[in-house]
Amino acid sequence: MPIIVRLDVMLAKRKMTSRDLAARIGIAEQNLSLLKSGKVRGVRFSTLEAICAELGCQPGDLFEYQSEADDAQHSARSK
Repeated sequence: MPIIVRLDVMLAKRKMTSRDLAARIGIAEQNLSLLKSGKVRGVRFSTLEAICAELGCQPGDLFEYQSEADDAQHSARSK
């Protein structure tokens, strides 16, 4: 998948659990878990705004684009 979700990294930096974040922003912990794992097709701007406000970060801190060519190069180098 070309979009990598780095929410777990930001949670660790802020020393916050998924459960705490979900409660603070008013979404189900299961939905936050699906977002963390990249198993969602989209995220509402209001949810993204709430996450960024609570974690004190920018959307770019939570998501990274990795092209398939970058992924292939990384795989080739690690062999």
